[in-house]
Amino acid sequence: MSKPRIVVLISGGGTNLQAIINACAGNNIDAGAGNTLRAEVVCVVSNRRKAFGLQRAEKSGIETVYAPLKPALKRGLSRTGYDLDLAGTVASYKPNLVVLAGWMHVLSAGFIDAFAGRLINLHPALPGEIAGTNAIERAFTAFERGERQASGVMVHHVIPEVDAGEAIAVRRVPFIVGDTLETFAERMHAAEHVLIVEAIASCLQHEPV
Repeated sequence: MSKPRIVVLISGGGTNLQAIINACAGNNIDAGAGNTLRAEVVCVVSNRRKAFGLQRAEKSGIETVYAPLKPALKRGLSRTGYDLDLAGTVASYKPNLVVLAGWMHVLSAGFIDAFAGRLINLHPALPGEIAGTNAIERAFTAFERGERQASGVMVHHVIPEVDAGEAIAVRRVPFIVGDTLETFAERMHAAEHVLIVEAIASCLQHEPV
């Protein structure tokens, strides 16, 4: 039986990508109720050449694609045109699921529509809270001001509104007395690594394998 196919889009270090790779390699994406799903990362796409996640993928024998925005704009493509071109590239890998794991480019409706129901994003905040970039830092600043006792991580379906799609999996991460930004961020990232695998399992469990 064929494995469900995953394409992961990244812009940085790829620690969440590594969690996905590890889970796939061990065939231990937990689908709940004691079941497991086999899956395969078939391609990793980055819009940044120096993203360390590309090296992680290459080390694991996974095909990579470098898809920068600026050269596309210089060729005369609009941002929407870039997204449609990128959608074509991703679609060529026939993914069952497309995962945005630290992908720092807001995708337009053309890309989103191309993978309707198969496009998910990891965001370091709880549903309805702290959309956009630097969410961990913004949550910690609020904690320092006494305005927040916890933040969290979610994986959600992607819609045109940034970080506003329906949540698939959520993990609350409380602040601890004496927390620094570094200690809080470490716990947030640990939660991300678990949650992204859980969310992939949730999305793929009804796929044919």
